[in-house]
Formats: sequence, structure tokens, C-alpha cells
Amino acid sequence: MPLYLLIAEYYTLFIPYFWQRKEIHSYFWRTFTRNIQTQSNMSIATLLLNWYQENKRSLPWRETQDAYAIWVSEIILQQTRVAQGMDYYRQFLTAFPTVTHLAEASQTDVLRIWQGLGYYSRARNMHKAAQMVQEQFGGCFPNTYNALLTLPGIGPYTAAAIASFSGNAPYAVVDGNVFRVLSRIFGIDTPIDSTPGKKLFAALAQEQLDKSQPALYNQAIMDFGALQCTPAQPACSTCPFLEQCEAARNGLTTLLPVKSPKQSSKTRYFWYFDAWNGNHTYLQQRTQKDIWQGLYQPYLIEAPLTEQELYTLPFIQETKAHIIAISPVYKHVLSHQVIEARFVKIEIAQENSTLKQMQKISDTELDLYPVSRLIEKYRIKAYSLNK
Repeated sequence: MPLYLLIAEYYTLFIPYFWQRKEIHSYFWRTFTRNIQTQSNMSIATLLLNWYQENKRSLPWRETQDAYAIWVSEIILQQTRVAQGMDYYRQFLTAFPTVTHLAEASQTDVLRIWQGLGYYSRARNMHKAAQMVQEQFGGCFPNTYNALLTLPGIGPYTAAAIASFSGNAPYAVVDGNVFRVLSRIFGIDTPIDSTPGKKLFAALAQEQLDKSQPALYNQAIMDFGALQCTPAQPACSTCPFLEQCEAARNGLTTLLPVKSPKQSSKTRYFWYFDAWNGNHTYLQQRTQKDIWQGLYQPYLIEAPLTEQELYTLPFIQETKAHIIAISPVYKHVLSHQVIEARFVKIEIAQENSTLKQMQKISDTELDLYPVSRLIEKYRIKAYSLNK
């Protein structure tokens, strides 16, 4: 019987009685809508998989079920676009083809391969996780959800992705693409980065999951968000969910998903002293729990100085430095802070106590020491490096 006739019969037969018994009316209405929702859930999975067969991307990490390789791809893609992440994925696996190679490498080597990707805590956590796999899992990277959650840097989403893609385990992935697709189809305006929002979307994603082929379904919904239901200018006119998408029906596409208001950013002022002594320069490692921990940098003073104040600094006077060039401002935007950096290239006549505690390296060794993207940009411009 057509759906509209069922609705008509429902109200014709039972409305008089239900007006007197509201609690029964509520129960039957919830049951009725739940049945409709179930039918919708089934169609969502089917439509997604049909769309995926025609539009799926060819990606190297989809050609393997190796949990280690899938883990590498998932960590790289957490804050990186696929196009950029592709080269880093290949470079990383070339440098560290197995979890044992990664565990036995130095942190400096790992950060050097990671250089330019940003969010360096990801690389540090990968190094720690690899060492844990060596110690606790005998060098065999785990592929079960609960075991994966014990490793540093792996949360519910990453664990679900690895377990699903390497072992076809029935866990739904919830990344930015999934948030966007589900919030628009169901018209959900709960902030996706709030605790209630994360719980709501995790439950909804798990409810939608096609448990007979979870890996395929997870890949389908992620590709759908990346290619069809994009953040800006989604292809709504050719969308298979156009008729049932709440956002499209109500003009909410550009408003969903919703995020909580951003925290205000603070501005930090960095003055780097690119000190040279002949063909040697000086670097120090950032060891504090701050941005770029583990990376290397020239001598740094963090303060809102003026160019005139540079000449009176103790560092300049103690090293009898000749200031060769002062760079313009390099602005570097991070999650909750903005770095305004300037670089002062100097030639020193003598080392002071600060430089004696730093690593003195030749110009041919610069590439051996991982630095932030900010310093890399300065070097490319100041030394006309072809990178």
C-alpha cells in the first residue's frame, strides 16, 4: 500500500481515540516515524554505495589492508589535504617501510620527513606509538579497535578508520566529511565540535553504517563529502540525496555543519637571529612544551622589538655582530595564535655563551635538521633555495 494511504488510514481510523489517549498517540507516532527513518537509513547506504562505484578516488592507501600503512595515511590526512598528503605518505613509507623502522629511527629523522606538514605533535606521537608497538605488540601493528585506542595519537575516529579499512570491522568513521554530509542530510545544527555534537554524530554515523560492508561504506561517505557535498559550492543539483536532504530543502546548505565560536587568537612576536660565522651557523632545538617542539631554530628572542632596539641587544654586542639584513614580517597563522616573525641575518666576530651552547653546523648540513614551515619559508626566500 502506498505510504500516503497508510498515513490517511492511520488518521481516519484512530484519530478520535488518540485525541483522548495522547500517550498512545505519542507511542504509535514514534513507532511510525521510526519505521520511516529505518527505510531512509537503508536508502542512504544504498545511494552512497551506488554513487561511490561511479565516483570513487584511486588512492594508494586504499590498495592495501596493512594496518601500519593505513595508520600512516590517516595521521597524515588529519590536518592535510589529500593532494598534499599523497607525497608525504610515499616519502614516509619510503623512509620507514615498517613500524620497526619507525620505532628505531630518531625523533629528529621522523620530524625531518614530516617537515612542512605542520601539527608536529602528530609525528612525535607516531614515533612513540611505533615504540609501543615494538614493546607491547611484538612489532605487529594492531588492527582491532580497542587495541588501537591504547596508542598515542589515536582517538575514536582514527581507531575506527584503521579497524574498518584493515579488517572490515563494523565501526563508523566520523571525520569532517562525515560531519558535513550527515548534518546536511538530517538538518542537524548542533555544533560538531561540542561534546553533545560529537556524541550525536558518532551515534548517527554508527546507525547509518552498512555493517555488511563497513570499509566500503566508510570510504563512500568520506569521498562523497570530499567530492560532492563539499564545504563550499556543493554539487546539490546532481546529489542523489537532493529530495531527502533537509539542508537543501530548507536553504541551510551554507550554514551546516555548525561549529562553536572560535577562540580569540593571541599574537606572538618572534625575532630570529640567523647568525653566521664563515660558512657555519647555529641552531638550537625547541624542547619546551610549545609549538614546534623537537624542531630546530636559530637563536630566538620573543618580544615586540623595534629595529632600533636590535643594535643595543646584549646578544649583538657580545658577539660583535654585523647586521647584514633584516627581513620583512613573516606572518604564520596557527590554530589559536598568530606568529609575526622577523629574521636578522648577522655575521658574528666571536661566540658568546649562548652560541657556545647551540649546535654549530656547516651550511651543507642545514637539511639534516628539521625546522618549522615558517623558517623554511624564510630560507627559501633569503637563500633562493629551490624547494
